[in-house]
Amino acid sequence: MPLPAPSKRKHIHTRNILCEGYLRNDGLWDIEGHLKDTKSYPFKNNERGEIKPGTPIHEMWIRLTINDHLEIIEVEAKTDYSPFEICQDITPNFKRLVGLKIGPGWRNRALKKVGGTEGCTHLVELLAPIATTAFQTIIPIKDNRKSDIDSKVNPDAVPRLLNTCHAFRSDGDKAKELWPNFYNGPATKLKS
Repeated sequence: MPLPAPSKRKHIHTRNILCEGYLRNDGLWDIEGHLKDTKSYPFKNNERGEIKPGTPIHEMWIRLTINDHLEIIEVEAKTDYSPFEICQDITPNFKRLVGLKIGPGWRNRALKKVGGTEGCTHLVELLAPIATTAFQTIIPIKDNRKSDIDSKVNPDAVPRLLNTCHAFRSDGDKAKELWPNFYNGPATKLKS
């Protein structure tokens, strides 16, 4: 376990989220998310009766089909398990995301389409890791496709990852190693 040993405790709840990205044969991308909640104890549900330990209280899926520009072309959403039968009625609303682009302001635009009573809290929660998965899936492949062209066309283009996190800060060792033209940290002292 990478964390320090915990205090004595009892397991109560598990939420599993799995997101995967795929390149389709037609050149589009499928980004899929799966959310599953389980309890370690049995409990009663008004519509489903007793829910045994390990049986999902929530299990939902969403697939965004997107293009290279991170624009949503198609959406599929499905609820296999929920506390109430009515929860499944809202999944068609997620098609409202078609036409949106994943990028700055994505979350707010998505919430306007499927937030609150227009959506499902759990499917909406999946949209954040799905967006990250889309970037992790598409950007490296897309960048590799065009890196030679871009470096020849515009060698002064600021690298996409510069200053996006601690490791890629412009005054850090990684910037110095990967993008020396954009490194702005202290000059290296020459060894005598």
